[in-house]
Amino acid sequence: MSFLIVLAALCFLMVVAYRGYSVILFAPVAALGAVLLTDPQLVAPMFTGLFMDKMVGFLKLYFPVFLLGAVFGKVIELSGFSKAIVRATIRVVGAQRAMLSIVLVCALLTYGGVSLFVVVFAVYPFAAELFRQSNIPKRLIPGTIALGAFTFTMDALPGTPQIQNIIPTTFFGTNTWAAPTLGSLGGVFILIVGMSYLEWRRRAALQAGEGYGDAASLRNEPAAFAGGKLAHPLIAILPLLLVGVVNKLLTLWIPQHYGDSTSFVPAVIGNPAPVVQEISKVAAIWAVEGALLAGIACVLLFAWKPVKASFAEGSKSAISGALLAGMNTASEYGFGAVIAALPGFLVVAHALGSIPNPLVNEAVTVTALAGITGSASGGMSIALAAMADTFIANAHAAGIPMEVLHRVAAMASGGMDTLPHNGAVITLLAVTGLNHRQSYKDIFAVTCIKTLAVFVVIAAYYMFGLV
Repeated sequence: MSFLIVLAALCFLMVVAYRGYSVILFAPVAALGAVLLTDPQLVAPMFTGLFMDKMVGFLKLYFPVFLLGAVFGKVIELSGFSKAIVRATIRVVGAQRAMLSIVLVCALLTYGGVSLFVVVFAVYPFAAELFRQSNIPKRLIPGTIALGAFTFTMDALPGTPQIQNIIPTTFFGTNTWAAPTLGSLGGVFILIVGMSYLEWRRRAALQAGEGYGDAASLRNEPAAFAGGKLAHPLIAILPLLLVGVVNKLLTLWIPQHYGDSTSFVPAVIGNPAPVVQEISKVAAIWAVEGALLAGIACVLLFAWKPVKASFAEGSKSAISGALLAGMNTASEYGFGAVIAALPGFLVVAHALGSIPNPLVNEAVTVTALAGITGSASGGMSIALAAMADTFIANAHAAGIPMEVLHRVAAMASGGMDTLPHNGAVITLLAVTGLNHRQSYKDIFAVTCIKTLAVFVVIAAYYMFGLV
């Protein structure tokens, strides 16, 4: 019965998200409904002590990233830089390769360490302009961005600095370059199959005579550039490159400067306890925030006049988008925390543990928990915290290197995590002004491809002994 309650809560949230209802409202409804059916007296304590605690904790850490990411995307749009890059891209690769261009830009940013959520805000103006000029349906933008940002550079390619590739290192004693051959194989598989699917969708739309979309059906469209002459493409792309470079430099410099922790006294009156910051928990966030500020400053330096003309209204829409995206994702985070605290979740974890093959067991467990919680990093953290010792023991018994366990866990976390209630999916749709009915089909196809890639990697290990 406890398992059915968890399953019902998950299905309910996926259905309402797909039908376009706000998860800010229905994530707590789904979570607390499950608590009500499990132990009614815990509804209020779990709401304030767990759901709200996790939700507010998420916003405390990440809302500045959402806000700065939205502002960065907006000034890129207002400056005309997006249009300049798109025009240059069409000249170089051709309008028929618009999708590949967006995938590669997303991949460059995520592999450079830029947060997935920031990539959505930063790349959307480019994607919208490029798809419009190439007459590709706007509804294909979310699937394209998802392939570039949420798949092979998130967890497959060796060395990627995304959190999904970092979490396994603490459990298996590995590093981010674990199983480079398997990771590269999985990344190439995802890229080739994913691009083949998206190109098939583009050709089908072209044959049906479908264009970018009519004005009545389009929302959150980037504002038309009204600043006259466009910037040189090299200047236009400079802010994007600067974000990646500054993010990398600050990631290295912040721990060196602050050490393991830093503290300060929050008031000059009385004797308040000092506020202590553990640098390992905030260094990556500080680095992204600093990088985004540098990117915004770079845009303003080279395009002050066109940005200034529309910044008042543009910044309002950017802030609204950041609030919506941040609250959506934070609500999902709270939902996952509550579900993970219910007895039914333990039933799921134990059932998954009965799969005999060590690598298949790990892959199915991690991707299933990521799907239930709606979070790749959250599902993997829960799975490895509960079962890492079992995975390691089974791997040692079968002679499987820890590097292979690392790569399988990382890639599996980015499998079924992108179900309809996933925070990144909801953010992506909100930023692009689309809904689940219009665009989730393509996101789900990408989800299936990256889930399949995990088992391709497992098969490659068993067949050829690749690591």
